[in-house]
Amino acid sequence: MRNYIQPGDTLTIPAAEAVVSGQVVIAGEIVGIAAGDGAIGDAIDVTTRGVFELPKVGADAFDLGEAVYFDLDSGLATLTATDNVRIGVAVAAAGASVATVNVCLSGF
Repeated sequence: MRNYIQPGDTLTIPAAEAVVSGQVVIAGEIVGIAAGDGAIGDAIDVTTRGVFELPKVGADAFDLGEAVYFDLDSGLATLTATDNVRIGVAVAAAGASVATVNVCLSGF
């Protein structure tokens, strides 16, 4: 195919803010995890597919397969859809007593 560019599992995009490796990155409809550190304007690699362990709102208890949203203000995964961005689904239960949730990214 002459028009094929790449698989799309990792995209290189300019950082809208300073990022650290492992941080959730949201650029419009692109949702991914930073593969490295970068300053504002740096070209950063963002992984858009896969399962990642992410920090979550402490009071939230996720069930297997439940939608996971990301709160840009707190920097935490949450069950709350209102004013947040859907990033994927929980691939394991995560009770209120744990600090993280395993999330399969939805891509975009």
